[in-house]
Amino acid sequence: MLLKKLLVVDDQYGIRVLLNEILQKDGYIVFQAANGVQAIKTVEEENPDLILLDMKIPGMDGLEILRRIKSTHPNIKVVMMTAYGELNLINEAIRLGAATYFSKPFDIDDVRQVIRDHL
Repeated sequence: MLLKKLLVVDDQYGIRVLLNEILQKDGYIVFQAANGVQAIKTVEEENPDLILLDMKIPGMDGLEILRRIKSTHPNIKVVMMTAYGELNLINEAIRLGAATYFSKPFDIDDVRQVIRDHL
């Protein structure tokens, strides 16, 4: 079985490290990006199976990153992460092609289940 590749895009170092550690233990190959430029570069180079994408990132925000990724890689599953209960942004993300979302702070078991459901 081929290992699934995940990309964690979040400007918060602690969240990237936490998700990286847990998801690697679950057997995924995990890449990290702190911003939109890194995220898009990683998508081009690694073609991940699923992306965990934070909604609020300085510079290029989550919606713009999602838009760019979906324009070149429409089949990559994207799960949005948001610390804000901003329904209008979530609805826009779903409209742009995000598979689903979860809120921060998150329960790691919920995140694992969302990943399994979409892979």
